[in-house]
Amino acid sequence: MEKQFCQSCGMPMSKEEEFGTNADGTLNRDNCGYCFKNGEYTNPNITMNEMLAIGLRGIDENPEMNKFMKFIIKKMYPSQLKNLKRWKA
Repeated sequence: MEKQFCQSCGMPMSKEEEFGTNADGTLNRDNCGYCFKNGEYTNPNITMNEMLAIGLRGIDENPEMNKFMKFIIKKMYPSQLKNLKRWKA
């Protein structure tokens, strides 16, 4: 399966278990399971700045990334986040 990115938080998704679910139980190909379950956002009132803080913390806590990767991804993350479907104006 081709790697996709959650259109809410930006998390890479490539395994079925990483995708969210629609109200009918089918996979939602736009959003991850952390952001979208049963056809609804898990936190519908979150702001983009709050999502940014969560994402940056997740990058810091990722054991699979070295310090340099974390530095680069954290620099790019804010501009990538604002271009995702959920946050586009």
